[in-house]
Formats: sequence, C-alpha cells, structure tokens
Amino acid sequence: MTELEGLAGRLREFARAREWEQFHTPKNLVMALAGEVGELVAEFQWLTADESADPGPEALARMRTELGDVTLYLVRLADVLGVDLVEAARAKLDDNERRYDADSYRGSARKAPPLPG
Repeated sequence: MTELEGLAGRLREFARAREWEQFHTPKNLVMALAGEVGELVAEFQWLTADESADPGPEALARMRTELGDVTLYLVRLADVLGVDLVEAARAKLDDNERRYDADSYRGSARKAPPLPG
C-alpha cells in the first residue's frame, strides 16, 4: 500500500466514523477543495515574488496548514470518485510532455495548442 492509499483509507475511516459520507459528495468535496485553495491563495496574495519564495516561519506554518487542507480534500475527492491520483498525475504529465517538447518550450511561458480530439 502506498502512502497515498493509506491516507485515502484513513480519510475514508475518518468520514465513516463521523457518518460524514452523506456530505462527501463530489460536488461538496470539490467546493470545499476550491475554498481551501482560496485560503492558500490568500496566504500569497500580497507577497512579492521574493517573499513568496522565502516566507517567514509564521507564514510558512500557515501555508503548510492550507497545503494540508488542500491535499486532504483532493485525496478524499479522488477516493470518492474512484480516481487513482498518482495515475491521473502521470497521465497528465505524459500529455504535457507531448504538448510541451523541451526544445520548443524551453524558457517560454506560452501556452500550447489543445491536443486534437
């Protein structure tokens, strides 16, 4: 069992023990995820690029908490939907490698055209 699978199982049991499965619909989970991402964004909102790359210990502690919240909701959402997050990420990275070949996109932030189909 991977660490991610273990975390998903622990979250599943956490929800089951509190009878929260009824609230953990994909819609509710994605909305909660978006809210937590918003809280993470708020931690960075007024920082300069340099400050965001090297936040102080208090800011970093808040960021760590928000990253934890985002991770928990993302893992729970994937579990409820039956999506293997690691496989989904690998597939997306494979797509990105095809869309953004290193020679054509090195040092560029331009967007690639959509994949056909």
